[in-house]
Amino acid sequence: MDRRAFLKTGSLIPAAALTGLPRVAAASAPGQWRVFEVSTQAEVEFPAGVTRIWLPVPLATDTRYQKSLGNTWSAEGGKAAYTADTKYSMGVVHAEFPESVKKPALTVVSRFATVERDHAVDVSRTGPVVRENPAVLRLNLQPTELIPTDGIVRETARAVVKGAKTDLEKARAIYEWVVENTYREPTVRGCGWGDIKSMLETKNFGGKCGDLNAMFVGLARAAGVPARDVYGIRVARSQYGYASLGVGSPNITRAQHCRAEFYSPAHGWVPVDPADVRKVILEEPPGKLAVTDDKVVAARKRLFGSWEMNWLAYNYAHDVQLPGGKAVKIPYFMYPNGETAQGRLDQLDPDSFKYTITARELKSA
Repeated sequence: MDRRAFLKTGSLIPAAALTGLPRVAAASAPGQWRVFEVSTQAEVEFPAGVTRIWLPVPLATDTRYQKSLGNTWSAEGGKAAYTADTKYSMGVVHAEFPESVKKPALTVVSRFATVERDHAVDVSRTGPVVRENPAVLRLNLQPTELIPTDGIVRETARAVVKGAKTDLEKARAIYEWVVENTYREPTVRGCGWGDIKSMLETKNFGGKCGDLNAMFVGLARAAGVPARDVYGIRVARSQYGYASLGVGSPNITRAQHCRAEFYSPAHGWVPVDPADVRKVILEEPPGKLAVTDDKVVAARKRLFGSWEMNWLAYNYAHDVQLPGGKAVKIPYFMYPNGETAQGRLDQLDPDSFKYTITARELKSA
């Protein structure tokens, strides 16, 4: 899917550069797909020794809601390559620069197609069993370093799903519990790291999407329901009028957002996003809405079974060892990352580790 072409820093991909890539819209009725272009530019101002930069790109495998249209990149003075981790559908463009490069910089431009409005699953209807690779289901029942499935997590999950019989009923109970018991904490840096064991032990249920949706995933796994985080970034305004659930400009540098989904044999992978319900409550104008507010009620209903696709999915990865990296693993890969001889750069500070992410919608596939 990915062209090993190089792109001059700051320029856009010409149409000819995409020759040979799949034209997603041609496979669907007109108007069913939106196409976006996302450009990420990262620069290390104070390199030391060998410098490395890693940038996330769209899911390495296509889904019902998103298809990659390719990536191009440039890394003047360095060596850059694309790597795909099929375990977590994680694509990464990584570059390495020798000490002689004074301003190491990596630029990646990605194009992807997403369904026009929503990725939705009608959970009120059932059909034949939707088969999934058993290895994928096993993977999405396993604990991670910050999302254990034993101890207090398992105890909490058992209490939450008590009386629920199906995977769908269990997931619904967990979703409602997360919405009712957590809250969005604006002082948390980035999206939060998702240390759900600490959250449960301290009874501090504040966080952001990386925390609250990780809570859903951890409780679901502990209850025996396969579930996973999906890490990504918002790329456009909300078509439903939610100011808090979209971006208002082409600059999306701080618009990272993770979502979640669970597997139901009767429905396949079902999208959910309890964290965005709490975001609506806190941030939707005029702010601090009641749970009974019409906007909250509508979001709560919609976000069990659907995502609005003004959003790019990067990967499902946890406990990530970045290719060629010397530093320790990171909990997930949703932000640009960098490393010098002095260690890992702060991925949550795009001012000191300089990176800019922009998005634009294209007219056609």
